[in-house]
Amino acid sequence: MIAYIKGKIEKKDPSYVIIDVNGIGYRILIPLTTYSAIKNLDTCLLHTYLHIKEDSHTLFGFYNETDKDLFLNLISINGVGPATGIMMLSSLSSEEIVNAILFEQVNTIQSVKGIGGKTAQRIILELKDKIGKEMLGKGSEQIINSQSNTIKNEALSALVTLGINKNVAEKSLNAILRNSGGDISLEELIKRALKTN
Repeated sequence: MIAYIKGKIEKKDPSYVIIDVNGIGYRILIPLTTYSAIKNLDTCLLHTYLHIKEDSHTLFGFYNETDKDLFLNLISINGVGPATGIMMLSSLSSEEIVNAILFEQVNTIQSVKGIGGKTAQRIILELKDKIGKEMLGKGSEQIINSQSNTIKNEALSALVTLGINKNVAEKSLNAILRNSGGDISLEELIKRALKTN
C-alpha cells in the first residue's frame, strides 16, 4: 500500500525513525541494519511495508529493497511475525540469513532471540528453494555494479595495507559483494573480509 517514504528525519532511534513528509510525521519501525545506514543522514528514503491488524497499523521500513524482500519472505512463514522478522534483520545481516537458509544452518537462525528449533527449520524448509531461485535470477553483472567496484578497490587497498595477500583479499571481497547484492558500506565490507581471512 505504501511502497516507500521519503522525507526529513525528525527522530531516529535504533528501533524506529520518525520521518516528516510535508508536515506529517510517520513513525516507522526499522532493523538495526537500516539504523546503521541512516544514522548520519538528515533525509532518507525507506522502502516500507504496512502491517495491518485489527487494533493497529504499523509501518516497517528498510534502507534497501533487498532487506525488505527478505523481511517479506520471512513473515510469509507461519509463526514468524513482523516483530520476529525485524529481530532477525537486527541480529543477522541479510547475507547471514540467506546463507543460513541456503546452507541449512539451523543454529544460526535459532541464535535469534525468540526463534526456536522448529521455527528455524520451518524457515529453512519453506524459503530455501524460493531464495535460491531469486539469487539465480540476479545476474552477477547486476550485483557487482560500478559503485561496488569503487568500494571494492578502496577495500582492497585497505586490506593490502593491513598485510593481507592481494589475491586472497580480492576473492573474499568478490564473494562478499556477490552475497550482499553490492549493497554494503566500505566499513562493513572491510570488517567482513577481515573475518574471512
